[in-house]
Amino acid sequence: MRAVVWHGVGDIRLDDVPEPAVEDPGDAVVQVTTSAICGTDLHMVRGTMAGMEPGTVLGHEAVGVVAEVGEGVRNFRPGDRVVVPSTIGCGTCSYCRAGYYAQCDVANPGGRRAGTAFFGGPAATGSFDGLQAERARVPFANVGLVPLPPQVSDEEGILLSDIFPTAWFGAQLAEVSQGDTVAVFGCGPVGLFAILSARLQGAGRVLAVDGVPSRLEQARMLHAEVVDYTKEDPVAALVELTGGIGPDRVIDAVGVDARSGGPGSGDAEEFRHELAEVAPRTRPDHGTWVPGDAPTQAVRWAVDAVAKAGTLSVIGVYPQQAEHFPLGAAMNKNLTVNMGNCNHRAVIPDLVDLVAGGSVDIGSVLTQEEPFSDALDAYRTFDRREPGWTKVALTAA
Repeated sequence: MRAVVWHGVGDIRLDDVPEPAVEDPGDAVVQVTTSAICGTDLHMVRGTMAGMEPGTVLGHEAVGVVAEVGEGVRNFRPGDRVVVPSTIGCGTCSYCRAGYYAQCDVANPGGRRAGTAFFGGPAATGSFDGLQAERARVPFANVGLVPLPPQVSDEEGILLSDIFPTAWFGAQLAEVSQGDTVAVFGCGPVGLFAILSARLQGAGRVLAVDGVPSRLEQARMLHAEVVDYTKEDPVAALVELTGGIGPDRVIDAVGVDARSGGPGSGDAEEFRHELAEVAPRTRPDHGTWVPGDAPTQAVRWAVDAVAKAGTLSVIGVYPQQAEHFPLGAAMNKNLTVNMGNCNHRAVIPDLVDLVAGGSVDIGSVLTQEEPFSDALDAYRTFDRREPGWTKVALTAA
């Protein structure tokens, strides 16, 4: 079968790989009908997330049809239509039973303290083959699959695999309450869903920061008040828009690969140089820019902007090597800081019900559908942040 395979930094290929099979009684094999490209996948391609093993199939988002189940899977059968949660949990350990599926004690082969296991990631996350493939093996399938009702399309379902749940989780971490003013850094797909999630969780106003015109326009269509950081100091703008106080809650939906938004080759060092050049003119009153701090620019802006005694939620992806955080500034403002990987399996079922019931329209975030055979071209265009390329689905032939 065909799959998108990581061979090295900047080197991914559409390869023929062995068919997946049931290896454990709890496994299922899913025929993938739709997968997607996520900003997290670009971390692997750029090398900003280290430890990838050559030969790993990429991708952590999928909708499909169950093709085969192990004898231990009692709640799914071949033919069932499902969405695959991006993070992997066993469903039986104390963490999973408490809803912390992203911190499962069992799923990560690295052991109980290894942290999140997810599809298509580096060795530290388990080196599970990913979901940008014609078929995929899903471990712990009894909880590793979520049924999709017929009212939910593949286009909606793929957004429920990772980005909508992550954004919803991010708004929960931000402790959004009725009437809050919420700022979202980053108007990529997760950021757009964070805008939507903050509204659904009670926010009175949502402010959105980005530097890509097409993404700012999408945020505006969701009725966020937008700030273009390439044209004004985002911290000053957020403070001014909130009467000199700052937003009550801030969500960092950017993560390590923040950049100026212009075309690039996909090389991580180039992105850092782009940021190093743009930062001095977009952040004139908030300290000297240090190129080595590029991975933490969004979170620095967030700490500077949020109101005293406010809450910062970090759901943008940072690798384990990221060590810079404005601890002193956060402490002296009495901030609450919550962060982490989404516990997808705990969030997805309720969001499926919201979408199926027509309570929320999520389709506008998906901007491209490309055939799986064109996956590499889609990666290149998505990596360059071409106008309008916000979220890309890869569809089976």
